[in-house]
Amino acid sequence: MNAGVELAHTDGILTAASLMVAGPAAEDAVARARRLPSLRVGLHLVLVDGMPVLPPERIPDLVDGDGRLRNDLARAGLEIFLRPRARAQVAAEIEAQFAAYRATGLPLDHVNAHHHFHLHPTVCSQMLRIGRRYGMSAARAPVGSPACG
Repeated sequence: MNAGVELAHTDGILTAASLMVAGPAAEDAVARARRLPSLRVGLHLVLVDGMPVLPPERIPDLVDGDGRLRNDLARAGLEIFLRPRARAQVAAEIEAQFAAYRATGLPLDHVNAHHHFHLHPTVCSQMLRIGRRYGMSAARAPVGSPACG
């Protein structure tokens, strides 16, 4: 994936990409982005169906038995909306991902989320609240979707 992003950018097709800070190829992606200063890079928040930044014991309502973020999006979304404990864990994971992105030293161009989960009203409000402290100035959304915020 990272090689494809780099090639698409150097060929002039791609102008921006999003980084999953806990992804298995995050370090390689950051190194490539540093070599491509004209590539705008944003944070791709992963709150479902991926790896968290925080240890699983800090976010037990968000992870499965293997320590991966849950992949039952509808149920996870409902629990995040209804349960204060799950909301607090989402906020902590969002904060950790913004901090991890900041640690890369890359400028923050935009923020979005895996499976468009940033369109969830609770996730959106947490992303905006936390993101402002990290210099977030733009959120990407699919064409035709309701705006976050």
